[in-house]
Amino acid sequence: MAEQQLARNLSKRHVSMIALGGTIGTGLFLGAGDSIQKAGPAILLIYIITGFFIFAMMRALGELLVSDSSKPVFIDFMEEYLGPRAGFILGWTYWLGWIIIAMAELTAIGNYMHFWFPNTPIWIWELAFLAILYFINVTAVEAFGETEFWFSMIKITAIIAMIVVGFVMATFQVKTSVGVTHFSTLWSHGLIAHHGHELLAAFQMAFFAFLGVEFVGITAAETKDPLETIPKAVNSIVVRILIFYIGALAAIMTIQPWSDYSGNMSPFVQVFSGIGITSAAGIINFVVLTAAASSLNSSLFTTGRMLYSLSEGQGPFSKLNKHAIPMRAINFSALLIGLVIILNYIFPNDAFSLVTATASATFLVIYGSLMITHLKFRQSKNYQKGKHYFRLPFAPYLNWLTIAFLFMIFMILLFTPATTITTLLAVVWFVVLYIISLMKIKK
Repeated sequence: MAEQQLARNLSKRHVSMIALGGTIGTGLFLGAGDSIQKAGPAILLIYIITGFFIFAMMRALGELLVSDSSKPVFIDFMEEYLGPRAGFILGWTYWLGWIIIAMAELTAIGNYMHFWFPNTPIWIWELAFLAILYFINVTAVEAFGETEFWFSMIKITAIIAMIVVGFVMATFQVKTSVGVTHFSTLWSHGLIAHHGHELLAAFQMAFFAFLGVEFVGITAAETKDPLETIPKAVNSIVVRILIFYIGALAAIMTIQPWSDYSGNMSPFVQVFSGIGITSAAGIINFVVLTAAASSLNSSLFTTGRMLYSLSEGQGPFSKLNKHAIPMRAINFSALLIGLVIILNYIFPNDAFSLVTATASATFLVIYGSLMITHLKFRQSKNYQKGKHYFRLPFAPYLNWLTIAFLFMIFMILLFTPATTITTLLAVVWFVVLYIISLMKIKK
């Protein structure tokens, strides 16, 4: 049995940095401009509220993970406490969701490289990045961990630089192309944009910025000391929210008025350009390229482990290679992801943004199901007879509050014209998987 166990070779350093950098992506570097335009400085409060419930969800996940760290992925807890049908539907949804996200990220990588090499076919860069990250994922778990460590380091360095620049400029009242920088710039142009008409839309954007935060749960089965590492990684989310999101957005709106930002351009580019850094576009392009590559790297890791877990010890995807890595599962996932290189010749890239939004909507259901799973765990004999590690405070009340919050965002998605179709597609997705489960699972 030992040779059929996933390797526990991710160190505390790897998991901590994966947790810190896990949700820092294009949603912050590119999408923050739209968030600021919709909400103004009130976006800070929206991120705090959203971050609170995301942290509650992660604390529930953390308690589950340390209760039985032998489970390869957190979907296994859903199958145990919600039943095999729920495990089947949520497991395949999670796997397919990450496959689609990986396709979109691979497409984005080709576009980012086109910025520097406009005469080179995009498909060459897509193939090259997929091949390199695939090789890293099937070589050793430590190789994946080290790659993610440095990807996260680049993203975190960029954000800290933004915060430091904002603080220094406000302290010394540096003049920019839009005026003199003051701390009061943050609130002097109004606290709420457009009289609050688009505040609800900003909630959904804040949620999607945190999408993927649960990825640290996928690493649990390959962590050297899960009882110590997982709680520290989960608790670090508070620091991430306060520093990386709140700090970066506050710095951006301090350097220049929030009303001056365009929703169609990265606010980081606008800030650096405004203070005279002519290479701002190139710098941010490198950072978002790193963010996309990090997401693709995480996708290969996640989809491989998910497919291995969904195989339930049977079939070709249930085998591990000599490095205790589910290589066959990664091979199949990488092959599907690579199809995007061909599909990009046939369909416009906008088609993938539509499907990606559909996959993102399903994460709301997965996160809500995770809170219900935690409720069932608390009522189980495993909890009553076991040792209580890293307990979620204020359960079960916090569980139900978090579920209500996630349901609110789902309703916002459903009744917002721009996302109604994608949300309905997500509902269709679940219906199709439910029908398949009726044929496959007798319970």
